[in-house]
Amino acid sequence: MSPPLPLITTAELSANATKKSCYVTLNNRKVYDVTRFINEHPGGSDLILDFAGRDITDIMGDLISHEHSDSAYEILDDYLIGILATPAEEEKLLTPGLNKDAYILTGVASEEDMSIKTDYDQDYKSHQFLDLNKPLFLQVLLGGFDRQFYLQQVHRPRHYGNGSAPLFGNFLEPLSKTPWFIVPLVWLPCIAYGCYLALQGLPAYKFALLFGLGLFLWTLVEYILHRMLFHLDDHLPNHSIAFSLHFILHGIHHYLPMDKLRLVMPPTLFVALATPFYKLAHALFPYYAALAVYSGGILGYVMYDVTHYLLHHAVLPPYFRDLKSYHMDHHYKNYELGFGVTSKFWDVVFGTQLVDTRPQAKSL
Repeated sequence: MSPPLPLITTAELSANATKKSCYVTLNNRKVYDVTRFINEHPGGSDLILDFAGRDITDIMGDLISHEHSDSAYEILDDYLIGILATPAEEEKLLTPGLNKDAYILTGVASEEDMSIKTDYDQDYKSHQFLDLNKPLFLQVLLGGFDRQFYLQQVHRPRHYGNGSAPLFGNFLEPLSKTPWFIVPLVWLPCIAYGCYLALQGLPAYKFALLFGLGLFLWTLVEYILHRMLFHLDDHLPNHSIAFSLHFILHGIHHYLPMDKLRLVMPPTLFVALATPFYKLAHALFPYYAALAVYSGGILGYVMYDVTHYLLHHAVLPPYFRDLKSYHMDHHYKNYELGFGVTSKFWDVVFGTQLVDTRPQAKSL
């Protein structure tokens, strides 16, 4: 049984009305991505582009212009990608907050879709984005996508099934994969050593306070990195190199959110991101205090990465089940909200909290 087709808003339809991305509707309900058919249309590309982002029911049935045959409608079915939302459905999709069947920006039509393995060939045929049978990085770099199309597609989750999709397809491939246990294995000894050094120059109570400060500051850094760097979307330069960097840094995780080996941060990438914070800590604090604060921050990172993995792949106790649901909503409902992973605290502070608007059971 095929998964239900995603609902497409009128805004999304209007946004895909160019030669690079051309949607049309039939009977103001079915939505077709005819981008690949533009240059194959017997009547010329201009006839399709004249109706980009619009309904083609009347023109296809127009006896004076050219009444289309049954085979023309069969060809059109090959490009079916979704259903145009009714005003009531669109109101649900665009209402602030969430409800159970409102997967706003990701193209996922229901919760059940989260676990269905993507049909690689059909996905590429329908969306003309990335072929999951081939290395992904070069496809992003050489794909010629514009920013709007790239962001729309990279945030439409796919499921590769077992294993990992090829990213580089060469000797770099192993460097792109990191088992979750590598994070604590590499960094916990470093944290322990940093704590040991800090305690050489600090009394235990000062060390504890500064270490705790580092843990707290990490939660803010986690939020800022996730929102301002990983989701730089609206400010991403409209260039394939920028898309490629975005894809490696975080885009691949939204594109393939259940890939176990591309979920935590590779140690080399973390070193690059953490080095400026090491220098900042030593600029703001004396040597031993800086070590204590920084060690607390690194422990916060380890907790974040391990928690992130568990939210995707583990059966969890109640508090973490709530976080899991919250984080899955970020992936599958609205990636423009819900940036906290280990906590919702900073989402609440900065007004980016994902709010579930489903009716709650009343207590007796």
